[in-house]
Amino acid sequence: MLNEAIIRPRSIVVVGGSEDTRKPGGKVLENLLKGSFGGDLYVVNPKADEVQGVRSFRDVKDLPPVDLAILAIAARYTLPAVEVLAGEKGTKGFIILSAGFGEESAEGAALEQEIVRVVEAHGGALIGPNCIGVITPVYSGVFTTPIPKLDPQGVTLISGSGATAVFIMEAGMPNGLSFASVFSVGNSAQNGVEDVLAYLDEHFDPESSSRVILLYMESIKKPRLLLRHAASLIRKGCRIAAVKAGVSAAGSRAASSHTGAMAGSDEAAEALFRKAGIVRCHSRQELVTTGGVMMHPLPQGRRFAVITHAGGPAVMLTDTLSQEGLEVPPIEGPAAGALKEKLFPGSSVKNPIDFLATGTAQQLGEIIDACERDFDNIDAMVVIFGSPGLFPVDDVYALLDEKMRTSRKPVFPVLPSVINVKREIEDFIARGRINFPDEVVLGRALGRVLNTPPPAPEEATAAAGSPEITQSLPEGYLDPPEVNRLLREAGIPVVRERVCDAPEEAVSFALETGFPVVMKAVGLLHKSDAGGVITDITSADGIEDAWERLMEIEGVSSALVQPMLSGTELFAGVKKEGDFGHLILCGLGGIFVEVLRDYASGLAPLTRDEALRMIRSLKSRALFKGVRGKEPVSEEAFAEILVKLSRLTEQVPQIAEMDLNPLLAEGSRITVVDARIRVENV
Repeated sequence: MLNEAIIRPRSIVVVGGSEDTRKPGGKVLENLLKGSFGGDLYVVNPKADEVQGVRSFRDVKDLPPVDLAILAIAARYTLPAVEVLAGEKGTKGFIILSAGFGEESAEGAALEQEIVRVVEAHGGALIGPNCIGVITPVYSGVFTTPIPKLDPQGVTLISGSGATAVFIMEAGMPNGLSFASVFSVGNSAQNGVEDVLAYLDEHFDPESSSRVILLYMESIKKPRLLLRHAASLIRKGCRIAAVKAGVSAAGSRAASSHTGAMAGSDEAAEALFRKAGIVRCHSRQELVTTGGVMMHPLPQGRRFAVITHAGGPAVMLTDTLSQEGLEVPPIEGPAAGALKEKLFPGSSVKNPIDFLATGTAQQLGEIIDACERDFDNIDAMVVIFGSPGLFPVDDVYALLDEKMRTSRKPVFPVLPSVINVKREIEDFIARGRINFPDEVVLGRALGRVLNTPPPAPEEATAAAGSPEITQSLPEGYLDPPEVNRLLREAGIPVVRERVCDAPEEAVSFALETGFPVVMKAVGLLHKSDAGGVITDITSADGIEDAWERLMEIEGVSSALVQPMLSGTELFAGVKKEGDFGHLILCGLGGIFVEVLRDYASGLAPLTRDEALRMIRSLKSRALFKGVRGKEPVSEEAFAEILVKLSRLTEQVPQIAEMDLNPLLAEGSRITVVDARIRVENV
């Protein structure tokens, strides 16, 4: 966990401070001197008594007590320095810029962990190693540029990559995105992105804390910590967007079941983000644009007016908003006619509202006022206004700034002429505004923000304790009777079935349940692929014939017999994904899950609303309404089964994988007809 020594130090020492500002130790010292730090500043340099005008000590042992140490020395020298600083100088905060640790070798990883041990033994906190440092309102402790002008109401950036943190700032600052603080956590030896987020949550001040947080992560080492504190911050009024990199299939492992093959660490990260209310992004540009959207008031609805003096960008933006499930509704009626009278001939107010290349600032004001006052089917506005460079547009951008301040409905500016009216855009940004130069990128960001669900209820995101193992189960795939027992105890309807060791037993069971029946080979993982499933058996003779065919399959000595049910095939599954916990998956069965991979996932514990959102996100959801004479499928009943599966994973945490495929659905009756469960007693 971070501490005050890292956030608000009263004294700082740069160990390895240098006159050469091309070196990390020199540049970080220069940034500290140019920044806002007003406390005591020291340097340790064995060859100098003064560095960049700052008093320098030849050895850390000669230092006075100091709150924060920023180390810019070779990795092999860091541990002795940390031992002296933590043990003798009362230092509680450490930022290690140096590389050569766990990212390089096993020896470096061991050194890294020994430093953590020393820091923690003295109640300290560590950022790094292998990072660019930290920027807070108190000090600029990084060895890179640019250093943003800090704004308490700007975004907080937390990055696992130092270079990426720099590039994110470089992408955002020219368009007016401001920063409140920046944390580069490097190797995250003690404090990672999740830990910084936890500190922000536990020290959140509704009066002064930043309300927009941007994350860049390549791994999620503490998923439940991230989930709990991200959801908590969002409930407090914050907005969080994140890039989670490292999603390629090359990193996935082979798995034996459909669920195992589908689910993976990125699937788990996606489910965690949805559960927490984090907006998922996939690039730096997406992240800074989403952060810019989050810095604005958000619309109360999903209906946009597109206001433009250029047709092409308006068409592209309208397409993008529609693709994101947002609306650009038609504007009609007397108020629309009255607005058109105030514009030049040839203008259109149908939405997009095109007031032509010759449109004036006054006309733009009339349009915004009408959208604000007269059109109840508009929740927000996007204004696209560039310039061919023939004349200044200061009056337009000044009016836009004024209307953004006074309008109840949010206004998002797209100012694409970043060369022709560069000065005017800079003046607009200097007023505290953010520009979105690309209308399509903005449209996608609006969609991401408005389509991300709110966090799940607190009880569904709280840290889970270690559940007691209440049932002793053998490892590996469970026998069918044990699978049925677990499902029935969970309240999940299962088709009546029996494992038979002789054809006579199969005939007897079929006479009890009634024909037709299905026979399945016992002991095969993928039965259909091996011809191990025979359907629509209507007589005792049919059972005899099916028995012979099944027993010809190598390794098969018994058969599972079930009455043959009909209905829409559904799929549900469970996959345990490391520290994330259990993923619950759902979709239509058959080709929809196996070939088209149309499925949705959620992280346990699953609420009813989360389960319904999963079902309603399926591309094949239209088939739930019933086609070709089939009865519609009850989404509520399917959601109830998903919630029961989630509860089962809490009761039996040893479940590693589970496939219910298919479940057969007719209306609200949904029955499992084939299931397998794999157990790992870890």
